[in-house]
Amino acid sequence: MKIGFIGLGIMGRPMALNLLKGGHEVTVWARRAESMQPLREAGAQGADSPAGAAQGNELVISMVADAPDVAEVMRGVVQGAAPGLVAVDMSTIAPAAARRIGEELAAAGIDFMDAPVSGGEVGAIAGTLSIMAGGSEAAFARAQPAFACMGKNIVHVGASGAGQVAKACNQIVTGMGVLAVAEAFAFAAKNGVDRSRVREALLGGFAYSKILENHGQRMLDRNFKPGFKSWMHEKDLNIVMQTAHELGVCLPGAAATAQMFNAMVGSGLGEEDSIAVLKLLERLSGQA
Repeated sequence: MKIGFIGLGIMGRPMALNLLKGGHEVTVWARRAESMQPLREAGAQGADSPAGAAQGNELVISMVADAPDVAEVMRGVVQGAAPGLVAVDMSTIAPAAARRIGEELAAAGIDFMDAPVSGGEVGAIAGTLSIMAGGSEAAFARAQPAFACMGKNIVHVGASGAGQVAKACNQIVTGMGVLAVAEAFAFAAKNGVDRSRVREALLGGFAYSKILENHGQRMLDRNFKPGFKSWMHEKDLNIVMQTAHELGVCLPGAAATAQMFNAMVGSGLGEEDSIAVLKLLERLSGQA
């Protein structure tokens, strides 16, 4: 399949590389020319614009920061699109924004899918991302060969915007989960109890979770290298709360978690992994 890929950051770069490894012909574009070089060395073609990334391709994928970025690159995609092109945005944006972009592309004859992902940099590198897709059945079928190179748990959630709703739900669960583990560890340490033993005990009961298993170990190792930066989780939880306000949905746990990530960014921890919320709790508890 001929695929254009737009956005080569922490997530986009390994995702595009996995498409190349899967045997697809890939054309890449990024705002910074140097970001394209590793992909070119791996066999991708470079484009000079989003329009160039779309030209002659069957599928175009974007993986950028936020809704305005998606809207901007998709306007360029329209300029280079051939009839039958499917555009897939794998960024995390508001469901309403995804629907709006989908409507604009439909008017230009382009089938659009919102297909955000979960799994972080580790999942992007391993090709084991969870992909949550919203859009038509036909577009999902067309994109499936590309999805299979990048993810393992691939679910067509529903119509346009449904993928972003699922991703928002994911960010509620993961955000509160990371905060819960960090609070448990801060509580254990303040009581003078070995956090590693507490984690070991909790892993054998109903408190078990992937977050406790994986992120909990990283907290113990003090490994705050970003796989998913705190400012990104703040942005995603802002999407959750904005949408909740629009719909009149009460989300007290998500609201409190959003404020914690807001405080992380405000205290200079925005570029660290979201698990660095432990460091914030330690400061607030007099442990740092």
